[in-house]
Amino acid sequence: MKLYTQKFALAATITMGIAYAICTLFTALNPDLAMRFLGWIIHLTNVDKFVAIEVTFGNFIAGIVPVLAYTYFGTYLFAWLYNRFVQ
Repeated sequence: MKLYTQKFALAATITMGIAYAICTLFTALNPDLAMRFLGWIIHLTNVDKFVAIEVTFGNFIAGIVPVLAYTYFGTYLFAWLYNRFVQ
């Protein structure tokens, strides 16, 4: 089975963009709970030492651009390598 590299990468990028937007909305609505979740994810018990979270449109754009770029190029590379290995 061959993967269509561009379509696969685009689908993954759109999925990651949606997940990032949902995460940003959650963080904007409840920053304290978001920090607790972050602590649980990275196994920190004391996340109080981090600065307060401020979600702005500029921060959202500054965060989503690299996430989308890394997702697109990473999944494109994955699909390309997959197609090379199944030949």
